[in-house]
Amino acid sequence: MTHERVAVVTGAGSGIGRSVARAMLADGYRVALAGRRVDPLTETAGGSERALVVPTDVTDDAQVAALFGEVRRNWGRVDVLFNNAGTFGAPGSVDTLAVEEWRRTVDVNLTGMFLCAHHAVRLMKEQDPRGGRIINNGSISAHSPRPETVAYTATKHAITGLTKSISLDGRAFDVACGQIDIGNAATELTAGIATGARQADGSVRPEPTFDVEHVAEAVLGMAALPLSANVQFLTLTATAMPFLGRG
Repeated sequence: MTHERVAVVTGAGSGIGRSVARAMLADGYRVALAGRRVDPLTETAGGSERALVVPTDVTDDAQVAALFGEVRRNWGRVDVLFNNAGTFGAPGSVDTLAVEEWRRTVDVNLTGMFLCAHHAVRLMKEQDPRGGRIINNGSISAHSPRPETVAYTATKHAITGLTKSISLDGRAFDVACGQIDIGNAATELTAGIATGARQADGSVRPEPTFDVEHVAEAVLGMAALPLSANVQFLTLTATAMPFLGRG
């Protein structure tokens, strides 16, 4: 790749998004940092001249269009979208979760990822050289739910379908799409897991976590591949977390 690499990271103001954005900046990418609040995004940028802070609500099509418009105006292209913005949403089972909470979680976790991919792929098709890569942040909840997480689990299963559809439709245009499913990366958003997480049998037990920097390393590895190769799905978990087997 002869041009300077350009990435867009959503949910870049904290957690996994912040870690990945900083790793990409350190690796030489120009990175557009998207998120709802400007101050955390500015903190992620850390004064880097290669960072572009663009406050964005990913559920708003006009704001997402403006995000990719800014990327086009400043850098002319996008090579990688780390489609990361998401929310755990309100807890609840299918009979207890309020419809408004369901819709709020779907708007962020599914519609938000669709909108970002929508505008990214449009730019990737038009730019020269053509093509690019989308990495969707799924979850191990795309495979197995926690108790009372019906909205979060359903949206993360849906992200797997979105990833497959983008991969299929993008083939003819040199657009690759993969998914990273993460379990128990240690961030401020998952701090409670280390002290006690509800299990399928109703008990509450602490679970092991792992350093979020390993997620950034994995995303960088996925992004570094030539567009002729793709990591379709990558599952990255704390080794001893209760995911496989019976707990």
